[in-house]
Parts: sequence; structure tokens; C-alpha cells
Amino acid sequence: MSNKTQPIKVGIVGTGMIGRGLSHLLSKLPEYQLTGILTRRKGTIRDLQVSQDLVTTSPQHLMEKSDILVVSTGDVLYSTEVINMAFSFGLPVVTMDSDTQVVSGSWLSKRGQLTEADGDQPGCLAAMKENIVQMGFKPLVYGNVKGFLNQDPSVSDMNHWAKIKGFSLHSVTSFTDGTKLQIEQALVANGLGATIAQQGLIGERTIELEPGAMALAAQAKKANLVISDYIISLQAPPGVFIVAEHDADLAPGLKTYKMGDGPFYLHYNPTHLCYFEIPKTIKRFYTTREVFLDNGANPTTGVATIAKRELSSGTYIDQGIGSFHVRGEVVKLEDQPAMIPIGLINQARLKRKVEPGQILTFDDVEIPESLALTAWMETIVAYPQLMR
Repeated sequence: MSNKTQPIKVGIVGTGMIGRGLSHLLSKLPEYQLTGILTRRKGTIRDLQVSQDLVTTSPQHLMEKSDILVVSTGDVLYSTEVINMAFSFGLPVVTMDSDTQVVSGSWLSKRGQLTEADGDQPGCLAAMKENIVQMGFKPLVYGNVKGFLNQDPSVSDMNHWAKIKGFSLHSVTSFTDGTKLQIEQALVANGLGATIAQQGLIGERTIELEPGAMALAAQAKKANLVISDYIISLQAPPGVFIVAEHDADLAPGLKTYKMGDGPFYLHYNPTHLCYFEIPKTIKRFYTTREVFLDNGANPTTGVATIAKRELSSGTYIDQGIGSFHVRGEVVKLEDQPAMIPIGLINQARLKRKVEPGQILTFDDVEIPESLALTAWMETIVAYPQLMR
């Protein structure tokens, strides 16, 4: 455990934007010692603001020197392997990797100490929930804010925006077609005890934040559900929100403090600072082992693979998340137990033709064996009601 005199030794897995940014940040914070950065890339890591000597391709080398790992790779198969290996070294693991959490997280959490970090949309919603429930609020909607959605963007447009934003082509495409948002809201539903109102979420279209958020709350209340969902608005500021209820006899006090007349109350966080917020989760998890957010022991939702267009037998898909062939949508597992999670679509080949909008199942796709596949199948097998 941590003490007041020794810094926490942190190993980072991944050299994408999150890994590079966190390594630079930790180098400025005396409470932490960066022990290394694991990568599969060859040669010099561009834009790395710490010594290249910290970069390693050996997981064992990194784990032997670390007290805790932070994993953010964007590759479900790879992250699952590394996290499982970290547990064999007795290391706790912090992820900023909702992609991996919604496929392997429930299985991994039974094998070692694992938590998602604050900073990304799911983590910010978890932090907001932790705060408002202590004031007596009862969450009704866990919401994300999406400014733009194009479920089938062109390659040329995505290449253009990838260069402007500095993200990979896969990442920009997964943001644009909504796959990343669907993954995040699945983690929110599973981890915060919510559900979804419908496949693919409602996605309330609105000009301003509050009317859209309240419209979602009205639908959740009518259905007697606590939901994970989002609004889409070009004008609303970015961020996350929770719409909650409170006891009616406390409504006058809430009105006094500018929360409105009720019965729904909007809580909003305009920022999610990603790697800047990870250190507080590192410290909290290392010192207390208290899980901040995970995929839950009994996940009820997953992110299915949806064909963007007609795809012929033999079509090869190198990576599902950020693909131009498929996208992801949240589904209830009880409704789609045979679906193949989009995070498992890696070096996959279709075994038969599929139609536009079709949910791909394991009967449709040939994928390589992997620990992540084992994790998913064992998660599903654990709930016989999903296998009927």
C-alpha cells in the first residue's frame, strides 16, 4: 500500500494520446513515479514528452517495476491479455478503456483488482453520481452530450478529420458513427445500475441541453426505468449530465438554490479531462482498493455489431471499432444473446452475406481465438437466462 514518503510506481500500457498525455502529466507530479510505458510500436514514439528510455516492449519488465498499471490501448484483445497478466503479478489495474470493460471487464474483475478511471464520460458520470446521491438525489438519466452523428461517414471525411484532430482514423470514425458513445453508455448502464430504453439508445435531438435532458427524464419516468442515454445537439456544450429526482418535501429548498421547480433536477459537468483526471483514481484505488467504476458482476447490456451496408461472404474486417463496414449499438443481452460484441471484431471474416442494419452473430463471423473471446463467452455462460 501507499505511504506518505514513497511515490506510487505507475506503469502505463499504451502510447496513444491517453498514454502519452498521462506519462507527461505524471512526470510533473511528485506523488507518482513513472516506471515505464509499454508499447507494441517499433522505434521512437512521436510526441512523447518523457524519456524514450521509459518505453518498453516487455510486459514483464514493466510489471516487475510497478505498483499499479494504467491501461488505455483501444485494443480489446491486447488489453485483456495485459490486464490478466498484471493480475498474476498481484498488480491493481486502472483502465481508461471502456471498449475493454464492456467485453472483458466483468470476467477480469473476478480475477483481480480492476477499475475504470475518472476523466472520460463514464468516469465523470460515476463521480457525479457519487456526489449527488450523498445529497439525496435519485438519478433517473445518465446522459452524454453528442454534437454530431453520422452513422456511415466517408473515408475521405474521416481522413480529413483525423489529420485535423490528431486522432487515428479508427478513433475518429468510432466517434463520428456513434460507436464510442454507445460503448461508453453501455459501461454506464452496467456499472451504475441503469438500463437502456431501446436498442441504440434514444438519442434525443434538441437545440439546448436542458429541454433534451428533461425529455429523456420524462421518457425514463414513464417507463419506470433508470436509463443511460444521450442527447444530440450542435448548440449544447460538451459534457455529461444526470437528471435526478428528489423528495417532494425538499423541493422548496432546491428551488431556493436555483435548481428549478422539479420534479426533475439537472446536474451537468461541462468537461471531461481524460488523462488529467486519472491520477486521482490511481491514488484512490492504490490506497483503498475501492472500485470507482467497472462493468458490474452481472452486465445487462453489450455493444452489438451492426452492418453499415450489405456485406458479402468473405468480407474481411481488420477492426470493428472505427470500421467502415460496421458500427456498434447498445443492446440488452436478454434480447440479443447471440450477438457478437463489436470489440471482438478483430481480423474477422464474414462467413455469409449480411444485410444493412443487420446485427452480426457468432454464426455470421469467423474471428480468431483470444482471451477476450473466452472472457465474453464465460460471462454469457454465467447467466443461463441469456442462453435460451
